[in-house]
Amino acid sequence: MSVTVSSIAFAIARANEAMGPLEQVLNDADAKLGDGDTGGMLARVIGKMAEVDLSGAVDPGTALSQLAKAATLATGSSLGTLFATGLLAAGREAKGREAIDAGDLSDLVATARDAMIARGGASLGDKTVLDSLDAIADAVKDARTPDQAASAAAKAAADALEAFRSRPNRIGRARMFGDQTIGIDDPGMLAIRELTAALAR
Repeated sequence: MSVTVSSIAFAIARANEAMGPLEQVLNDADAKLGDGDTGGMLARVIGKMAEVDLSGAVDPGTALSQLAKAATLATGSSLGTLFATGLLAAGREAKGREAIDAGDLSDLVATARDAMIARGGASLGDKTVLDSLDAIADAVKDARTPDQAASAAAKAAADALEAFRSRPNRIGRARMFGDQTIGIDDPGMLAIRELTAALAR
């Protein structure tokens, strides 16, 4: 089985549904480190993406690019812009393919990760969504089906969140709190854990 336009649309719909109860959880997590708006921002971004009619997309790459454009229109935040950047880079990489094999997902996630690093200036190890994506890219390398990839991604995101909880945030507004961020979950990493878990159900 492969990832198709219809499966991308289904995943976005499921993520949008998951954001209902998750929005306030993420806002509360972000309030410990920043403006307390991560949940609201992601709800707007994913909600806008869920409104996109992907039925006319000729391939998964085009679908991802359309979602990236919707995400860009829905946010002015740095994290939202990074998500859009990652989606756009993955869309370019996948353009022209009728479907995306599960084995190719690792490269697409890595492409998104690298584009986000270039755009945002953060590095691996800074305790951000980049560390979650890096763990996911590695975890899905051996996936043979989308379901296997979803399960592997969910576990990798959960493991990354746990591993980085004991480290300080090193970039963004949170870095100003220094060692006080030790023991506190990065809200972006928490969002990745919860959304990948929702997609794996």
